[in-house]
Parts: sequence; structure tokens; C-alpha cells
Amino acid sequence: MFYPEDIKLDKPLIFDSHAHYDDEKFDDIRDDLLVALKDNGVEYAITCSVDGHSSENSLKIAEKYDYIYAAVGIHPENIDSNTPISYIEKLSKHKKCVAIGEIGLDYYYTADNKSKQIEIFENQIILANKLDLPVIVHDREAHSDTLEILKKYRPKGVVHCFSGSVEMANEIIKLGMYIGVGGVVTFKNAKKLPDVIASIPDDKLLIETDCPYLAPEPYRGKLNHSGFIPLIAKRIADIKNTDYTDILSLTSKNAKNLFGIK
Repeated sequence: MFYPEDIKLDKPLIFDSHAHYDDEKFDDIRDDLLVALKDNGVEYAITCSVDGHSSENSLKIAEKYDYIYAAVGIHPENIDSNTPISYIEKLSKHKKCVAIGEIGLDYYYTADNKSKQIEIFENQIILANKLDLPVIVHDREAHSDTLEILKKYRPKGVVHCFSGSVEMANEIIKLGMYIGVGGVVTFKNAKKLPDVIASIPDDKLLIETDCPYLAPEPYRGKLNHSGFIPLIAKRIADIKNTDYTDILSLTSKNAKNLFGIK
């Protein structure tokens, strides 16, 4: 299943700016799925990493599929993976690597390692700035520290799966960064996200899945993938009072600009 029959794409319009196709949930279907996605409207996808091993696998997937690119990095939940920043730098030299990510802060499960999270987050931003690569930022229950660090280092990039306020989104945009929106916008309990989306300029919006997680309604709880992007685009289009194909087109253009894909 890719998307409902009432969605018709005359040409590839989908750019999934944040996926995790190295995730073990895809192990039994990965190749069949990734072949099928290209035949069902997906033009590009960025598969993001969480540690050194994940980064290696993301690059292998990007090597195999021409429409997939990779981001390499250490996720805040994986800071104990013993992945040195120097190894992320080495992997970042790969021709299919277009970003450092997924990196950031996550205080949802634990906040007793804040200083270590911040150190690794900052060091990866410094690396990205050195390499002139964008960052893909994870921010969960850490809005204040995330914003403070982004203001300090001013990287180019995106705050993915955005969960902050309209005011925070405006601050992110002032830095020249993008806001990533996924399936959460289709959830009934997504109260403040519609207001955030309404405030985002068209040229600063990205669309994503964060698959295999956060599938949009009516597939919430199911295995997510890039073929569900039009469902997210439809909800965003309702908020912005436009057509979902316009949302797909502008977010694809924005992602190509950010990740340097021509």
C-alpha cells in the first residue's frame, strides 16, 4: 500500500527528507520496498543514521539506490555507542553523504546525561560547519538547549519532526534553517502543529516520514514509508489552503536546495 486511490501523481514529486531505511523493521522487505517506492512517485529520500554502524548501513543503501542519499551521525539516544566523531567525519566524505544527522538532544527518556548529549551535539555541528554540510536536528523535550546551541553555531540544516512552538519555529527560520513536518500533523492530538505550519514560509518547509515510525492517519501504528508522504502533504495543504501537489513540489525543491541535490 502506497497511498489512497484518490491521490494521483503524474510524475515523481515525493522527497522524503528524513527516513531510516537501515532500521531492522525493514529487513524482510527493504529491497522490494525501495524498488517499488521509486515506481510510485518517490523522487528522492534521505536515510538518516543514529551511530557509526547505522551510518555505514545508510551509506550502503544509498550506494545501491540512486534516488537515496544518506546522512551520517550520532543520535542522542546512541551517544554510548562509542562512535568517535572522527569516524563520522570519515564517513561523511562519501559521495552519497549529504548531511550530518540525525543529531541533537533528547531529554524525554533521560536527562542525567545532558552535558554529554550537548557535547556530542555541539561537536557534530562544528564538524558539519567545517565540512559545509547541513545538520538534521533531533529535539525532544529539549527546546531551550537546542535553540541556544543552534543560535551559538548557526549551522545550515533542518529541525526535523518539529514539536516546538510557533515562536521557536520563527527563531529557527531566522537562523536560515528549515522546519521538518511528518505524520504527526495528521494525528488528532496534534494541537499546536497546525499553527506552526501555518506560520512557516513556503521556502522553509520540509516534509518527512521518520519511517518506519510515525505513520500518518489512517495508518497510524503501521510500518511507515515514503509512499505515505502524500497523506502528510494533504493535511499540510489543508492548513495552507493549497493543493497537496503544490506542497509536494515546494518541499521537494526546498530539500534539493538544502541537501545540494540537483
